[in-house]
Amino acid sequence: TLIGRGGEPFEVQIRTWDMHRTAEYGIAAHWRYKEGVNSKDKKYDEKLAWLRQILEWQQEIKDTSEFMESLKIDLFDDTVFVFTPKGAIIELPKGACPVDFAYRVHTEVGHQCTGARVNGRIVPLDHILDNGDIVEIITSKNSLGPTRDWLTFVKTSSAKSRIKQWFKREERQANIIKGHDLLERELKKKHLNPKELLKEDKLQEVIKRIGLNTVDDLFASLGDGALSSASVIARQKELFFQDTQVDDIINIPASTKNKTSLERDTNALKIKGVDDVVIRLARCCNPLPGDKVLGYITRGRGVSVHRHDCPNLINYLKVEKDRILDVEWSDERGNYYVELEVKAYDRPRLTTDVMNIIADARVQINSVFSRVTKNNLAVINLKLEIRDINHLQAIMQRIQMMKDVLEVQRVLPGEIRSV
Repeated sequence: TLIGRGGEPFEVQIRTWDMHRTAEYGIAAHWRYKEGVNSKDKKYDEKLAWLRQILEWQQEIKDTSEFMESLKIDLFDDTVFVFTPKGAIIELPKGACPVDFAYRVHTEVGHQCTGARVNGRIVPLDHILDNGDIVEIITSKNSLGPTRDWLTFVKTSSAKSRIKQWFKREERQANIIKGHDLLERELKKKHLNPKELLKEDKLQEVIKRIGLNTVDDLFASLGDGALSSASVIARQKELFFQDTQVDDIINIPASTKNKTSLERDTNALKIKGVDDVVIRLARCCNPLPGDKVLGYITRGRGVSVHRHDCPNLINYLKVEKDRILDVEWSDERGNYYVELEVKAYDRPRLTTDVMNIIADARVQINSVFSRVTKNNLAVINLKLEIRDINHLQAIMQRIQMMKDVLEVQRVLPGEIRSV
């Protein structure tokens, strides 16, 4: 079968007289008699007679359009033969539509199908194809893919299978996104840090415990309900919080957003693997950004942060080591209370000069307490608001450079001041 001018298909047969006699009277003509007689023999005999008639017409009819019209008849009850625009023959079951044709050409042609032309005319996608139809599929890269309605009118099992596979794949992608969001939301509810616990390397360890192959399998299982977020978080607790009372963290109330300026200092602290938890600076040591610190999980009052050399922290490390957390300072800064003690030879205007040095550095002074000892030494205690440890050290160096100043030191809460 060839395509002639104007896109019209036509068939050419070339055979010898011997081939003609074999076709008419040989094995090809009488094979049915070799198999015995049944109820369908009459229909096949009629079709063989039709074939002989077509071969005779081919020699007699000169009008190709009339000849092609005679070919547009079902040779078998359950099959139709259609053409691509380039003349390739596609065999389809009777009742097939352009969507069946598209998937027979290629899976992606089917997925991107948006319309069809049959014999040059736009037709709906459920249009039933006939023998000899020339079918052209209209595709678009922006196509949203097949719809579930297609499953109601496609006839070929291959088209149905590929459409179902497409929906299964798309549903998997939706479940992956849904599962990721679900786990992230549950981690936040339990004050655990999603950014840390949803990292690829950490999730790889979790899927090994659960028995899945990929991280996407984990999220897809969460999304379709085959796996619960509670079981995943339980595995994460086993893997990453073995030595910590993480249940106490989970029960800590979330931090409130309405904070005073001095309460905002806790935003400068981060607990590894934990998020959105009340964190407070321990008053026993008043840590500053830059100090080496550790967190202690209190019972119902959040995490208190202590300096490494804090006596209370040293005691916790001995008796409640499993309640200690790693804490680090973030880039966010606030103002922090700190107390300085200045010792100097007594002289007029000493306190004023110290306060002027601090004021020039634009540091807030909350209180001043000055006195003179029996050895005629002046002692000045100042409570200041400082940004971080570097800021504090700069202030101390300026004071230390003043005339008659002997010593400047940081006073921790609970320490005995000089008399």
